[in-house]
Amino acid sequence: MATRTITISPVTRIEGHAKITIQLNEKGIVKDARFHVNEFRGFEKFCEGRMMWEMGGITSRICGICPTSHLITSAKAGDAILAIAIPETAQKLRRLITLAQWLQSHALSFFHLSSPDFLLGFDADPATRNIFGLIAHDKEFARRGIRLRKFGQEIIEVLGTRRIHTPWAVAGGVREPFDPAKREYLLNWIPEAKATAVMALEALKAIHTKFEHDIPNYGNFRSLFMGMVGDDGSLEYYDGTLRVMDGDGNIIADKINPIKYRDYFGEASEDWSYLKFPYYKPLGYAKGMYRVGPLARVNICDYIDTPMAEAERKIFKALAGDAGTVNNSFYYHYARLIEILFSVEKIEMLLNDPVILGQNVRAKAMINQDHGIGACEAPRGTLFHEYWVNEDGKLTKVDLVIATAQNNLAMNRTVRQLAMQYLDGAKVTEGILNRIEAGIRCFDPCLSCSTHAIGMMPMHVQVVDHENNVLCDVRR
Repeated sequence: MATRTITISPVTRIEGHAKITIQLNEKGIVKDARFHVNEFRGFEKFCEGRMMWEMGGITSRICGICPTSHLITSAKAGDAILAIAIPETAQKLRRLITLAQWLQSHALSFFHLSSPDFLLGFDADPATRNIFGLIAHDKEFARRGIRLRKFGQEIIEVLGTRRIHTPWAVAGGVREPFDPAKREYLLNWIPEAKATAVMALEALKAIHTKFEHDIPNYGNFRSLFMGMVGDDGSLEYYDGTLRVMDGDGNIIADKINPIKYRDYFGEASEDWSYLKFPYYKPLGYAKGMYRVGPLARVNICDYIDTPMAEAERKIFKALAGDAGTVNNSFYYHYARLIEILFSVEKIEMLLNDPVILGQNVRAKAMINQDHGIGACEAPRGTLFHEYWVNEDGKLTKVDLVIATAQNNLAMNRTVRQLAMQYLDGAKVTEGILNRIEAGIRCFDPCLSCSTHAIGMMPMHVQVVDHENNVLCDVRR
């Protein structure tokens, strides 16, 4: 029997364009599997020569799903170049919009992109295994998810005047103060948002029971985890230090200043993907595989400083048992919902904080440093913007370390594990393909720009022998 390759292209219900290739040996056993990102945009290069002041507006256009994360991280890199501390009001307003970004992005991931698999089934007809099929199946569940995402978008619009690509945050603070007339309007959303977050958590726990035999296959392996924590070890999202934990729950590096991230993390590349492969330098490439995002953040923090989310964190951590760390990538979904609940609770606290009504929202200065690093927790994980400028503020070099890239090694490991579990080379079914894709959706990858994967997405899978003869051909 000849060796064969199965190709899944494109991977659906993710942000961006990618494919999966699975290599089978002569016995039909999976030898390897890879997650390929097959698009290239070059933001780092074409930002060179632009002015530092423009970077918030430019980099927020990297993505239509998480533009606010790039905006805030870019503004923080600008703060470093100006070498100034921003006003307290500006910092709390930046925190507020960062949480709104978490809320709307996490709601999109769970309700729109992943829950069709859970509620309709991995083997459901792909023509209806989407948000529209979900609406037909459970209109109220879908409606609540849409409104939860809308709440996050409303906060972004109230602060930044539009929902995507807002130019509101700038080096030194934010452009305009918060309109106090809008505070009660936003606070009125809180009870509904909390109720929806609780409903989603209850639904997910039922899903855990329903798919108890599938879940152990979804990226269940030990790795490092990295993310921000507060000075006291609490869950942090805007301004903290970096912590690295191993798959047994041991903290192996702590209180790393984000501006020193290059001392600990490197970037590798492969000729079969445009997505870089970051790794933890002390272990080298590729032993230094680590995961970022909700699963990492909820794993590494000592506690969450809002009561409802902290209660859920304790239940979540009990899943680890003796391991000390929840290593299964399927539980990204659970951690994501915990962060939704945390975001709603924290948004309520910030909206009730009188400091956010202050009028001093921007510190002004000239270029004082030729280099600046900004870091923030984007929905998918820790995001770094690093800029080099000349004396006029013109950019000479830009490096962006994206959260999804930091999960690249782990996503490839997850795809390989799923392929080994479900594929024997004899038959390729729609349900098998979707299960492998769902492994990628655990990470909610954000590859470059919004995807439009609804309904029947084009997919062509071929099994070929070593002489390129087609042995099996499946289209959808």
